[in-house]
Amino acid sequence: MHHQPTCGQPRPLLARLPDLVLALATALPWLLFLLLMITLLSAGYARADGTAAGTGEMAQTTPVCQGRSLIGELTASHPERMAEALKQADAAPNGDALLWKIEKPGVDPSWLFGTMHVTDPEVTEMPVPAREAFEAASTVVIETIDILDPVKAQAALMSNPDLTMFTDGTTLISLLSPEDAKIVEAELGRRGIPMALVARMKPWIITGMVGMPPCEAARKAKGIDILDVNIAKMAGDEGKQVLGLETIGEQMAALTDLPMEFHLRGLVETIKLADLMPDILATMSDLYLQGRVSAIMPVIQAAGPEGVATDISGYAAFEERVITLRNHIMAERAAPILDKGGAFIAVGAMHLPGEEGLVSLLGQAGYTISAMR
Repeated sequence: MHHQPTCGQPRPLLARLPDLVLALATALPWLLFLLLMITLLSAGYARADGTAAGTGEMAQTTPVCQGRSLIGELTASHPERMAEALKQADAAPNGDALLWKIEKPGVDPSWLFGTMHVTDPEVTEMPVPAREAFEAASTVVIETIDILDPVKAQAALMSNPDLTMFTDGTTLISLLSPEDAKIVEAELGRRGIPMALVARMKPWIITGMVGMPPCEAARKAKGIDILDVNIAKMAGDEGKQVLGLETIGEQMAALTDLPMEFHLRGLVETIKLADLMPDILATMSDLYLQGRVSAIMPVIQAAGPEGVATDISGYAAFEERVITLRNHIMAERAAPILDKGGAFIAVGAMHLPGEEGLVSLLGQAGYTISAMR
């Protein structure tokens, strides 16, 4: 796995670990918010030409991320924190598998598969067990099929401009303190983005723009798809029925429902954290590829130095609105599809674990669910 540090190799990240953990500690919960928000926003970028990603000349020129996983460094420097993080992860139900078999008497089995909405070539390669489940299914379900048609997605957002834009005369700068406004203007200027161009955009849109690691942005610019889009396109090519559990408008509304102060702080902190994102995203990918979904947040939090208090109330609100509430909606809408059998449902892996994760909710609804490790 390319993210894992190799024994005997130099570890430049370890040398700057004190600065790194201090930055992480002061950034929470904004770092956690950013991680999940970027992966959610990433699902909104689909290719317009319908070409499959990861093949031919495009695959040979795929930009490679320079971020390094923090797992090895943190384990060596703070084994007690890593052990506590893994203990927390183990306590969360259904957090150690990406593929689940769903059964109900009288119908063909279905499957639930956790994805990660990024273009990392290792992440976009569907594991063999998941590919076999996909081939056995007659219906394929992703979070939203709106992302398969950029024109339709754009029209859906334009029909409700309040989701992405200030429509009452408010501007981004008018909501920021003078100090924070300078930080935002400087970052946009560094990227060659005129303030006038984004002045009326909601801050979470700009957060997604400036927070995405350069390699991820470069791969998207090349038109490389995330796994969810690849799955849906393969399904269409094979004549399978393709369905969605949400609309893109509903996904965006989940973000805009959060307090404006939360978004404004998140934007400023994201700019300060930009250099750390490749390493953090590499850590997230590492744990995902190991199937250790419930370990992602505890491991990242383990990077914070002991004794530094962090206000996680903002992240708690984010988790409730953007993950938990949507879990209940997804479970309710998945039920009639599962009742017909033969479905392959692919959603972001963070929706799977926990007492109110999709696996638990579907189990409570009467389905028999088994981890396929």
